[in-house]
Amino acid sequence: MPYKDVIKLEPREYQKSIFETCKDNDCLVVLPTGTGKTHIAIMLAIQRFIGSPLEKVVILAPTRPLIEQHFESFKKQLPENWADMQLFTGKTPSKKRKEIWQTAEFIFSTPQCIANDLDKMLYKLDEVSLLIVDECHRCLKNYAYNRVAQKYKNHATNRRVLGLTASPGSDKKTITDVCKNLGIEAVEIRTRDSPDVRPYLQELEFEKIEVDFPTELQEINLLMKGIYDRKVQELKNRRVLFGYASKTMLLKLQSRLIMELRRKKDPNKMAAVSVCAQALKISHAVELLETQTLSSFISYLKGLFQQAAEKKSKGVQYLVKDPRFAKAYTLATTSSIEHPKLGKLSEIIQSQFEENPKSKIIIFAQFRETLLKIAETLEKIQNVKPCVFVGQAIKKHGKGKTTGLKQKEQKAMINKFKEGEFNILLATSIAEEGLDIPEVDEVIFYEPVPSAIRKIQRAGRTARLSKGSLKILITKNTRDQIYHYAAHHKEKRMHSAIDEIKKTFERNGKLSDNSQEKLF
Repeated sequence: MPYKDVIKLEPREYQKSIFETCKDNDCLVVLPTGTGKTHIAIMLAIQRFIGSPLEKVVILAPTRPLIEQHFESFKKQLPENWADMQLFTGKTPSKKRKEIWQTAEFIFSTPQCIANDLDKMLYKLDEVSLLIVDECHRCLKNYAYNRVAQKYKNHATNRRVLGLTASPGSDKKTITDVCKNLGIEAVEIRTRDSPDVRPYLQELEFEKIEVDFPTELQEINLLMKGIYDRKVQELKNRRVLFGYASKTMLLKLQSRLIMELRRKKDPNKMAAVSVCAQALKISHAVELLETQTLSSFISYLKGLFQQAAEKKSKGVQYLVKDPRFAKAYTLATTSSIEHPKLGKLSEIIQSQFEENPKSKIIIFAQFRETLLKIAETLEKIQNVKPCVFVGQAIKKHGKGKTTGLKQKEQKAMINKFKEGEFNILLATSIAEEGLDIPEVDEVIFYEPVPSAIRKIQRAGRTARLSKGSLKILITKNTRDQIYHYAAHHKEKRMHSAIDEIKKTFERNGKLSDNSQEKLF
């Protein structure tokens, strides 16, 4: 019985082509968001289950909402009671999972559940004929995906792996590591521009919208950068930092110094850790000022003043005593302007809703404080009904309140967005990956992200079934421009690296574990 006699939805031609590769190889499938990666997974699950009816299919996804989404997709596509499908979550006691495992045929789980159960030896993966790993770019280092994949490679007697992602990584080493960890033997990649995919997707309009960084804010920025440069110079004088001091470099330095101090106390390094922390705080303040809102910058500085008053950190006490810090705060709190991105965003939204009152829009921003300010601004526009969509973590923001949405609340908000109760979803990174958010007319990045993975996932929320638009707001002569070009070049490198790896597999044919180790 072939998959087409079981599945309800007719697969597209590129899905059929990719499936043919996946039948005979442990395969990495790279497809844009919204092009039916799950459909390929269902086709392969059917084929493997029919071929080995006494074995199991395990489907993994990194979050509970996403694995629940896969569970519902499989149930929708397969005939009722065609297979015993079970959902594992952390809420299911491990003893109960052990019992369910014995009789279940399709198991849907987060990787943490399976990894923990394997560590406790509640069951083995030797009777699993297919392991499906969604968002498989996470299969790196000590993440639970990797632990499960290694056990599967060691135990399975009838192995098949399917890795699914929209963006496996921005460099060859990362993508190679993902392939190596999953035991991949073949790569299938399509982009929006692939000839067999293009007919199924709609036109995506892209617009880069630049705004000037106001002179008033530049003056504040110079004061903050003066403090930052002094801290960086101190780190260089202490002979712990060499070369350009990026945020990433400072974070690595801080981590290294802390590890070295655990082994041996050193007064110079102890002082350097404090200076490094101060530099990172100023760097964050500069990022808020350049790329977010003036109110979020003020809120952050207020928080530092409060920490100093409560004597939580000597480093923070040193920072707030700097005359430049106090002057920057005074200039910010007496300023009559806001960040120009807010005004430009209001113009874009007003224009969009005048053109199409039934529009649905997602606006991505990195920080909750920014989202709250955007919501406050957009609520003033007629017919605009924004909602703030964030993760579960409880965090304090400038108004002294806490925010955080439990998974049930997230689902409820998405449903209200689908039904039109809200028409703008203001989201942090929580909405980038996996969640079943309806297609929108427009995606707006309040700031560029320096990650190719995150850029691809955000952009994939539009232009699937109908024409869509992607807009990125960029403040001129700030780190916005650096982040925008970084993501662009990383995406180009990603596609080049995937093509190179794909060609390597095609040249060498199917790889055993040993030959794969030599290749990588």
